[in-house]
Amino acid sequence: MASIKDVAAEAGVSVATVSRVLNDHPSVSDDARARVLAAVAALGYRPNAVARSLRTDQTHTLGLVISDVLNPYFTELARSVEEEARAHGYSVIIGNADERPELQDHHVRTLLDRRIDGLLLSPTDGGSPLMLEAARGGTPMVFVDRWIPGVEVPVVRADGRAAIRDLVAHLHRLGHRRLAIIAGPAATTTGSERVRAFREALAEYGVPLPDAYIGQGDFQAESGRRVTEGFLDLPEPPEVVFAADNLMALGALDAVRARGLRVPCDIALAAFDDIPWFVHTDPPVTAIAQPTGELGRAAVRALIDRIEGRTPQSVTLPARLVVRRSCGEPAPPELSPSPVQRSTT
Repeated sequence: MASIKDVAAEAGVSVATVSRVLNDHPSVSDDARARVLAAVAALGYRPNAVARSLRTDQTHTLGLVISDVLNPYFTELARSVEEEARAHGYSVIIGNADERPELQDHHVRTLLDRRIDGLLLSPTDGGSPLMLEAARGGTPMVFVDRWIPGVEVPVVRADGRAAIRDLVAHLHRLGHRRLAIIAGPAATTTGSERVRAFREALAEYGVPLPDAYIGQGDFQAESGRRVTEGFLDLPEPPEVVFAADNLMALGALDAVRARGLRVPCDIALAAFDDIPWFVHTDPPVTAIAQPTGELGRAAVRALIDRIEGRTPQSVTLPARLVVRRSCGEPAPPELSPSPVQRSTT
């Protein structure tokens, strides 16, 4: 592998001149710059990013700790973060917390040890001492999707309250009155906020939310299956199950089908966090969609602002209701059975 000395020898300049060219220093003549770049191309030289970071105190690397890489929402979020970061000249190292606070801390500690320039984080709980210390100690940080109340860190998230009100209004119009929710962890802001918004929306229509109709999940499929089985065992099961994320919705769907029941004929299903799979289920699932790509891109821009010494504002984008057919909605005309044709003779 070629070294910076090899490049200098090939170009007929000093090592210092090569360094200035690679760091885009303006004090290099056009002729010397051209010779250095030609030598770099001829030798296939690649600068040592780690060594450069020790000199410049920047690695041009961002850390991203997501809550669950198996959740399609966070997979899409990570992709948009990586694309936006690359467009700004940054690489991204991703850690998967798997909804476990101790694993989240492991990734945060590892990323900080690797001298990342900034950290994007979707907290799995109310905040570990390590994460709070990093946030308060000057590490450029942005919360995305979830946040920790009281910590002075910019937050980029979607507001699902209006979309949840739209969902409840939609279900009410369809005649549903017994509505249950599979909640996410109460220690997460999204878990508690979605239950609160659901309860408030039901109250607008005078519909109660009994404790029996609130099931505690953990944003993963198995908890959705378990909670739904409990709902189905009630003396008066709910007419609708609203899962507060997509994986719990898939678990709920499995539980319904395992009982030999059908959605929406026997029980309706709706979900927070729309995913591409929902259009392919039978029936397609009514869901609340977040602007995931926009959230990821906005989070990267906010973090780069922090790194470069600017003061970014928090960003809140609206979620929206996507109506399909899992709550008893009528099929669109193109899916309705064709009328029987009378034969004429």
